[in-house]
Amino acid sequence: MAVPKRKLHVKSGDTVEIISGKDKGKRGKVLRTLPKEGKIIVEKINMQTVHTRPRGMGQPGGIIHREGPIYASKAMPVCERCNKKTRVGKRVLEDGSKVRVCRACGETFND
Repeated sequence: MAVPKRKLHVKSGDTVEIISGKDKGKRGKVLRTLPKEGKIIVEKINMQTVHTRPRGMGQPGGIIHREGPIYASKAMPVCERCNKKTRVGKRVLEDGSKVRVCRACGETFND
């Protein structure tokens, strides 16, 4: 059975603010999106401790801290112009292309 592909309201490279959970209020850059699971990986958010074994001669084992995925619904994009967390709207330009816009100030997001 195929899992339907979800569309996320955030993209890689967006700055987001976490709106719920243990990292509430923190901001970070989206490193990766996982649309099949509806999750994103955000820089310095949901840090996890991973114990790794040595893999060969050149790679030592040890404790590594890395970002874990969180649900995309827990993050809101932050507008660079007004510096507020905002919902994302869509606008069609004269040439027919669609752009994402800030609902607070109307500025377009970087796509």
